[in-house]
Amino acid sequence: MPISTEKVNASEKNRYYFEKKGTAIWEVPVKEKVIAITFDDGPNVEYTPQVLDLLKQYNAKATFFLIGEHVQLHPELVQREIDEGHEVANHTYNHARLKNLNEKEIKEQIKKTHDAIVEAVNVEPTLFRPPYGYYSERSINVVHELGYLTVMWSWHQDTFDWKNPGVQKIVSKVLSATRKGDIVLFHDHGGNRRQTIEALKKILPALTNKGYEFVTVSQLLQIKAGVKIPSF
Repeated sequence: MPISTEKVNASEKNRYYFEKKGTAIWEVPVKEKVIAITFDDGPNVEYTPQVLDLLKQYNAKATFFLIGEHVQLHPELVQREIDEGHEVANHTYNHARLKNLNEKEIKEQIKKTHDAIVEAVNVEPTLFRPPYGYYSERSINVVHELGYLTVMWSWHQDTFDWKNPGVQKIVSKVLSATRKGDIVLFHDHGGNRRQTIEALKKILPALTNKGYEFVTVSQLLQIKAGVKIPSF
């Protein structure tokens, strides 16, 4: 199953329309020195534990956009994500291309994954990321009807780690343009993710040394809204 992101569909409405409407976000500019790192397509029995070990080492919190069928295969990994203070979110049941689905099928993909997460960890996810980065007004509205917020990522923070471009390229992509409130895209499933792991070993300490803290997407939204979260 390909893990790449394809060019988003902005033909109907642009991102600023959806951000203003409150149905989708790409980043959440804040005054605090925080960013949200996110991981798509897991959990993965080999790479997710390594990611979690690194996050724990740097007291970093992240948001994991989960594939429903992977949740059912490895519920213990989802439980570990929750136990260690991370956020779990919805990424469809089998990495489906939304542009190929009708509204009923989109809802089925989201609901099956929602139910899988609830069954695994008794947590109700509220965030959704579309596979391949595809969105349309129709898909965002369907997602919103189900009580979900569509979460994309900062355009300058797509690491393209799924392409295995080299550890230093992944590191440079993140560190060269880090801004407060960024949402960074990584993957913890979909082929060999060793470059992602090695890049995190450099990114996490580098940003920590610059004074950044790593929060979940929901925490980022809370900070934007003026809600006090632990350590702030």
